[in-house]
Amino acid sequence: MTATICAELGAAADAVNRYRMRVAGLIENIGANHEDLVSAMYEAERALLSAERLLIRAEKIAR
Repeated sequence: MTATICAELGAAADAVNRYRMRVAGLIENIGANHEDLVSAMYEAERALLSAERLLIRAEKIAR
């Protein structure tokens, strides 16, 4: 594969990681009365982690 594709996949994985960290940081600031919101945000964080792992896997395959 081309170096451009590998670089783009790596950049996308890095960006998703940064968004995941931002979501995780927001969770810490939510009060105890918002269980539904916290649950949804944890689910989003897990989905972003999965997306990051898949992008890293794709990058490795593309090499």
